[in-house]
Amino acid sequence: MASQAFTAPLSRQAVLVGASAGGRGYDWHRLHAAAIDQHLDRERRPAVRQNPATRISKRLFDIAASASLLALLSPLFLTLAVLAKRDGGPVLFGHRRVGARGQPFKCWKFRTMVPNAEAVLARLLSTDPAARAEWERDFKLRDDPRVTKVGRFLRTTSLDELPQLLNVLAGDMSLVGPRPIVADEVRRYGAAFHDYSRCRPGITGVWQISGRNDTGYGERVRLDRDYARNWSFLSDLRVLLRTPSAVLRRDGAY
Repeated sequence: MASQAFTAPLSRQAVLVGASAGGRGYDWHRLHAAAIDQHLDRERRPAVRQNPATRISKRLFDIAASASLLALLSPLFLTLAVLAKRDGGPVLFGHRRVGARGQPFKCWKFRTMVPNAEAVLARLLSTDPAARAEWERDFKLRDDPRVTKVGRFLRTTSLDELPQLLNVLAGDMSLVGPRPIVADEVRRYGAAFHDYSRCRPGITGVWQISGRNDTGYGERVRLDRDYARNWSFLSDLRVLLRTPSAVLRRDGAY
């Protein structure tokens, strides 16, 4: 858990250090200090304290459930791996995300994009002002030219996220939690990043059952903040029970 003490604010430019290809990771103290200086959360309402036994129970449940699901879904994993491999390139894609306590980790998914996805994105953003504005607003593109036909199916059904069960088993993620964010989104979370970083990111969560990409960014941040502050094992169970219907509806999935 993050410390309750608040430190002096830093400029946005000082938030991330060592996040380059050098792989030194993030300076948690600077992340924490910069996050509490932002505009998003003025009320400073203290988070609900969780006792250690409750946190341990959540982790034990994550381990048991993710291991069971990996075994049960192994035939589906093999089928999706074959589909993802058909257009060349690796089966899995590890995207760098910010986890608990501001620590970076690779969030695994079935690859849904063309192998040269970064070059395609850079070319699009440099030539299409509307796409650039959409990307800067949501870090998402509704009509993303990088996504393959198979990848589109995997995304709209959320099957691309199944490899994150490996992240859960490793302790980088939880079955339920905030949506894992990238480094560029830390400043967008403002003071709410302090709450986000108290949790392991989740495969599913309140955002995922509330319309996903159809939910505005500010609302998504609020949902993550409220989840971190009011977490309970019962609330996790409710999210898990509502997740299958949200996936089948495909609301906001692209």
